Amino acid sequence: MAQAVQEAVSRGEQLLRDGIVIRTYDLWKTYIMGDQEIHAVSGVDIEIRKGEYVAIMGPSGSGKSTLMNLIGCLDTPTKGEYYISGRLVSSMNDDELARIRNKEIGFVFQTFNLLPRATALHNVELPLIYSGMPAEARAERAKQALRHVDLEARMYHKPNELSGGQRQRVAIARALVNNPAILLADEPTGNLDTATGNEIMALFERLHQQGNTIVLVTHEHDIALHAHRVIHVRDGKVEKDERIR
Repeated sequence: MAQAVQEAVSRGEQLLRDGIVIRTYDLWKTYIMGDQEIHAVSGVDIEIRKGEYVAIMGPSGSGKSTLMNLIGCLDTPTKGEYYISGRLVSSMNDDELARIRNKEIGFVFQTFNLLPRATALHNVELPLIYSGMPAEARAERAKQALRHVDLEARMYHKPNELSGGQRQRVAIARALVNNPAILLADEPTGNLDTATGNEIMALFERLHQQGNTIVLVTHEHDIALHAHRVIHVRDGKVEKDERIR
């Protein structure tokens, strides 16, 4: 057991030295449905480096959402290994996974997931509250995150006083506030009209240019093309991995 732990530590340190923030080895997620085994993710090996902008694309039922849940530490694999920022997370318990989700990953969801009665500022502060940061420091950090998404002027507005695009900007600011290793966006333009969606994708491009690592999950080809690399998933497997710019 001690040797396995040491090997995992050594492998994680090497990944960090190589600038790799996400690495999966033969990752599987299998569900038991009656007497059937459904392999939602089947032996996936992917590697994402710090500062990359990657889209994971596939049709409904392809396994991309399950893969996103595994990458985001929202689910645990049936088998295989997953490292994030040099740490083996595929063998962590729930409390350890919760800490990784709070510190290492910033989530942006299609439905925004904002508290309706809280201001934009308070919504952005939430991850800092969970991490125990003092009130004055977290307020300043949250204001800075809102500045990054050009929403400082609306920080005291509640979600119902904001447009869809502005709500998604609040969600992006909240995702960025802990300076995570990865920004993980799940269909981030799904609830937006085309023009607003294009504005949000332009914001992601700007964040990438500033050095953020972005993983975008989508079923839309035109949205995937905003990324610099596209991983195509089908039937739980990586069908194609292509750099597009």
